[in-house]
Amino acid sequence: MSAVRTVLGDIRPGELGVTDAHDHLFFRSPLLPGRELADASAAQAELAAFRAAGGRSIVQWTPYGLGRRAAGLPRLSRAAGVHVVCATGLHQAAHYDEESLAGLRGGLADVFVRELTKGIGPSGVRAGLVKVAGGFHALDAHARWTMGAAAEAHHATGAPVAVHLEMGTGALDVLDLLCGELEVPPHRVILGHLNRSPDSVVQRQVAESGCYLAFDGPSRAHHATDWRMPDAVRALAEGGFGHRLLLGGDTVVSGARSVDGGPGMPYLLRRVRLRLEAELGTDLVHRILTENPGRAFAVDWT
Repeated sequence: MSAVRTVLGDIRPGELGVTDAHDHLFFRSPLLPGRELADASAAQAELAAFRAAGGRSIVQWTPYGLGRRAAGLPRLSRAAGVHVVCATGLHQAAHYDEESLAGLRGGLADVFVRELTKGIGPSGVRAGLVKVAGGFHALDAHARWTMGAAAEAHHATGAPVAVHLEMGTGALDVLDLLCGELEVPPHRVILGHLNRSPDSVVQRQVAESGCYLAFDGPSRAHHATDWRMPDAVRALAEGGFGHRLLLGGDTVVSGARSVDGGPGMPYLLRRVRLRLEAELGTDLVHRILTENPGRAFAVDWT
């Protein structure tokens, strides 16, 4: 039976409800310091605000080594009454020192599989997806290494592979590698940040591959997100790809949280949902927020 793997255990896809398909409760880069997401109280308050806005589930794309705080996620999930899906995986090389990466050479796929099936460290919390990252219009050796390990983990477990596209670029190269060379089925791939490179031709080509497209940036400043999103989503939906679309907030700095004065997770439901409903109708937007995440993240776990 297909199940979504949350930090509290596996659930049926239909139990997700309204889902923020790409966000972060915690994020801390060792090499790129800034306004980190490291405050557990603020994370709990943000989850509560999301729940109050009608949200029921979030998928945290924070991967290995970036302050996931996996052991604390079950408590936050229970307290807020919000399902939380946690990621394994590895981000761009810019986030890690060479010593940390060297310790993963030769065994990265094993780390991913262990975190998906046994748990993250001693926490016992199991990841529900693998998150990796491309570069700006290119895939360097680090991206190819991590995507190779992600593909191995997928083939061993069935887990979906979510990809950070740098500024929304490189989607076709990612698909050539993951789905072509590495034989990950397209419907197991989720491409993030496509809204940051509003190329309608590429977006349609990506949709035609059979993968999921995540429009996930309203919590990020200075990206052409909100005002272009309705046109892009409408074009894809009218092209027959409404079942492949996901929405998320991608809160990655403390100032972006609603409880710290930013738009945060609730903005996805308070503003983005309403704007899309005005363009596309309530039924389609409801399916994008509820049914699509269930299909994208549900796995026949092996």
